Amino acid sequence: MEALFLDSISAPSPIRRNARSYYCTRSANWYFSSHCNVSTANRNNKLKPACCLNSENARSVKALPSHVEGLSYVLTKEEMMTLNNVAERDTTSKFMEKDSSDGIGIVKCFSGKVLFITGATGFLAKVLVEKILRTIPDVGKIYLLIQAKDNEAALDRLKNEIINKELFKCLQQTHGRFNQAFMLNKLIPVAGNVCESNDLGIHPSLVNEIASKVDIIINSAATTTFDERYDVALDINTKGPSRLLSFAKKCNKLRLFMHVSTAYVNGKREGRILEKPFSIGDNLAKEIARKSKTHSISYQMLDIEAELKMALNARESFGDDEVTQKMKEMGLERARTFGWDDTYEFTKAMGEMLLNKTRGDTPVVIVRPSIIEGTYKEPNPGWIEGFRMLDPLILWHGRGRLTGFPIDSNGVFDVVPADMVVNAMLAAGASRLSSARLKSGIEVYHVASSTVNPLGTADVFRFSLEHFRTFPYKDSKGMPTHIEKLKLFNSIEDFNSYIEQVGEASNGSTSQRFKKKLAEQSKHMAKRCISHTRFTKEVLVEKILRTIPNVEKIYLLIRTENTEAVMDRPVEERSLFWQKH
Repeated sequence: MEALFLDSISAPSPIRRNARSYYCTRSANWYFSSHCNVSTANRNNKLKPACCLNSENARSVKALPSHVEGLSYVLTKEEMMTLNNVAERDTTSKFMEKDSSDGIGIVKCFSGKVLFITGATGFLAKVLVEKILRTIPDVGKIYLLIQAKDNEAALDRLKNEIINKELFKCLQQTHGRFNQAFMLNKLIPVAGNVCESNDLGIHPSLVNEIASKVDIIINSAATTTFDERYDVALDINTKGPSRLLSFAKKCNKLRLFMHVSTAYVNGKREGRILEKPFSIGDNLAKEIARKSKTHSISYQMLDIEAELKMALNARESFGDDEVTQKMKEMGLERARTFGWDDTYEFTKAMGEMLLNKTRGDTPVVIVRPSIIEGTYKEPNPGWIEGFRMLDPLILWHGRGRLTGFPIDSNGVFDVVPADMVVNAMLAAGASRLSSARLKSGIEVYHVASSTVNPLGTADVFRFSLEHFRTFPYKDSKGMPTHIEKLKLFNSIEDFNSYIEQVGEASNGSTSQRFKKKLAEQSKHMAKRCISHTRFTKEVLVEKILRTIPNVEKIYLLIRTENTEAVMDRPVEERSLFWQKH
């Protein structure tokens, strides 16, 4: 699921539409686009791009396009003006309200449905719950699996960590003094844990109730620590989804099982990565070696059961004072053995493998977002919780404590705002629920930005510099912090040389001592940033381009009330989105 996110800016003319091109829907200053192939038959019939419009807009544009160049379709300036003159409306709500005969109809698909969501107190799940309650008020009950000793403790966490959060302010304004009653009527806290084998540790009195009512299960529970203890990551990320799937098979009304994974389950793969599920035994190291024709090395088969036993035996063999560090080292070593960068993405990939193996006839959707950051627009711009991926770099740069960093200056940060990930999840779920093609089976969606609207490494720090020079941090004396342009180094060696040069240049002057101190802090912060974010050069150079092979599926996802043909915008115009974000 490729995403193109832009600001509302004027379109160049003419606007070229390639046969393999992007259709785009606009919704209040942001765009979502996806590859849409045109079949050979349609090319022969000179199919007009109005096929991606609804009937109302199609009537407004009677002759699209005016001319054809080979396999490209071109909209003239006049035709684009016709599209732009279609009355502006709240396209977000209209997109949600479309019925299944003219779009996927998210509201209709989810109205009256009972949901069961894990990882409910996590960052992404909160954004998801808020979006559903705000835009689909007729949704049925939403059971939230919350790690707690009992249901009373789970209720306390629901109130403190969800209902009373700033994120839900829009709902508070909508429902006023009745807001908590509305929320508690819709949200049902359930004490449990995906690490529990016996019905997720749910109290027996609730198991039958949930199993008899739930239509949709969404798994957002995970440990996202990149160097997590191997045994812990296996328990949550690998076995957790399978335990939830076992519970799902008891739900006789279940119509959808959605699992939130990560785009980085693709590990060290390069090139265009199709939206294909993993199979048991997949070994990325072997796959990569085969493509590079280095068959001389022997690669062991990935045996998940063997990995689970190995981790258990290793944990029992280490003493209390060393078990945590040893298990972390083991996770990283095993991940790299099989072609993944770290424990997190390795255990998430194995979780997908087990889901695919054990799903039976359960309809499964796997959503693989890249780096999830703060919200772009909904319910309010910039909402974020916790210390996320880009935050350490930007924060320390803004405070003047990071003057250099070992990172590829030509690299790409594949970042997607949380509200757009949630929109993609709801659209993918509605597409599956409304589809007559696939009652069972498994579908995979990549939710990423690097292919069509990449955020360059240099751009991140340019935007950061501009922001903090306009809105500087204040030191303890209330004075604005001075920051300089961050020096980027393509290797650790170059970065270390820079640190040494700054140190050698110090002659005792105040300014030189200050620069030396900053350089030393930069080295320390760089190590911490790498530890926190995994942004080593190998990961930062964005090699994975994500594509959508199932064109029909994506075409259904993007139909909306007000559709504009996407334009080939200059890169500097596309970057406006990231600068604002």
